[in-house]
Amino acid sequence: MSQHPRRRSVLLATAAVSAAAAAPAAAADRGEGRRGPLVIGHRGAAGWRPEHTASAYTFAVRAGADWIEPDLVPTKDHVLVVRHENEISGTTDVAAHPEFAGRRATKTVDGRAVTGWFTEDFTLAELKTLRAVERLPLVRNRNTVFDGREQVLTFQEVVDLARALSKQHGRRIAVFPETKHPTYFRSIGLPLEPELVRIVRRNRLTARDCVVQSFEPSSLHRVAGARLGLPLWQALGTSGGPYGHPVTYREMMTPAGLREIASYAQWIGPDKSSLVPPLTLLADAHAAGLKVGAYTFRAENQYLPAAYRRGTVPAEFGDAFAEYAFHFGQGVDAVVTDFPDLAAAAREGLRS
Repeated sequence: MSQHPRRRSVLLATAAVSAAAAAPAAAADRGEGRRGPLVIGHRGAAGWRPEHTASAYTFAVRAGADWIEPDLVPTKDHVLVVRHENEISGTTDVAAHPEFAGRRATKTVDGRAVTGWFTEDFTLAELKTLRAVERLPLVRNRNTVFDGREQVLTFQEVVDLARALSKQHGRRIAVFPETKHPTYFRSIGLPLEPELVRIVRRNRLTARDCVVQSFEPSSLHRVAGARLGLPLWQALGTSGGPYGHPVTYREMMTPAGLREIASYAQWIGPDKSSLVPPLTLLADAHAAGLKVGAYTFRAENQYLPAAYRRGTVPAEFGDAFAEYAFHFGQGVDAVVTDFPDLAAAAREGLRS
């Protein structure tokens, strides 16, 4: 009897988790002596658990991720918490809390009007009364079973979790924080960088423990100015440019732009579509001395190039392994993925 496509996809991915967990011990410490590209758990393992939750990060590491990614936004009392955006109606159950109904607002964030509930209007204690939910329920309905089970995490809690998981799995897990909307938060008196620097120093994080990313060069320059010795990752969009900066992403991806990035950062993080020939970004970045980590790898058809889709249902899994194989073959240094189990299994395939 044939299996339903979604069930078949889930079974294949579950097998990939087992394969990744059974990887040889010699490959365990993937930050040192590693063969193959880094696997970065995008907001944890967002394909399998609500993003930025302890279970998402734990799943990612168990499946083979080398780094885990927390997006940083501040609370009203200036604590860094991890959410994809400061507007949290899509990632928490805040709308179901009548005591917070009056906090709903419309704000202009990076030049765009946004309506909802915002982390900067809540204290940490108030945010801790909320629970995380799946951000893409129509795509990842399977994840909604975990809705309401976990709290919003602080950046410090993610650092603590990474250390606990490192000890548990016998390999060093790095945190990969992104400063979200840093110009906006500076404008309202809640700058991200000083708190990030304080946590890095308090925890004595080294270049093996933490890599800082941002789409805004000015944020990376502020972190660099603290002389923490951490690698910096310049994220790159596909259109426009970093908010508040007189440069476009297209200009940043030219050989001259890459040389400028190399003066303050060690990595670039472009959208994976920017690395497909005849585009020469990967070779140009390597020539400038930069490592390249591509984002965001997902398994569902709607996020895959047409050649890798299987069937016509957007939310069903396509041939994600073929996409990993292509980019690994091109020579990327890291992949940022919602499905670190699949990326780790694809990497193991390369080794064998």
